[in-house]
Amino acid sequence: MTDLDAIDRKLIRALARDARQSASALGKRFGLSQPATWRRIRRLEEAGIIRERHLRLNAEALGFGVTVFLGIKLAIKGRVSLEDFERAVVAIPEVQTVEHVLGMYDYRLRVVARDLPDFERVLRRRIMTLPGAGEVEANVLLSEERLPGPL
Repeated sequence: MTDLDAIDRKLIRALARDARQSASALGKRFGLSQPATWRRIRRLEEAGIIRERHLRLNAEALGFGVTVFLGIKLAIKGRVSLEDFERAVVAIPEVQTVEHVLGMYDYRLRVVARDLPDFERVLRRRIMTLPGAGEVEANVLLSEERLPGPL
């Protein structure tokens, strides 16, 4: 683990809230020059602490009013490779995230759809036809709050 000082922690917290902030603005906020701030951010990236910066789209504003979390249990483990399942599932545009998990299900997916009939189409035609797809449990997202986490 990389040693982080108080400024590094402040930079991480600030970027976690809004990754669009410039090194110049962050430097002014934390009493650093723009080059010094940029070097710190670069060091955090090189150390793997900051992996990437994401653009968060408003799915509803883009016409995707339904978000569903799916738990998928593979039908017959060993007869289909995890790589085959993963390769097929990431090719589905409505699938936003694919997580290989330990527990009741083998995979957890976040799927967006225009509405419930659209979700049903995606489920029947794309997800249920995936290699090895077996048991599926769906949970429709009602609301979402983004919390900053332990940082």
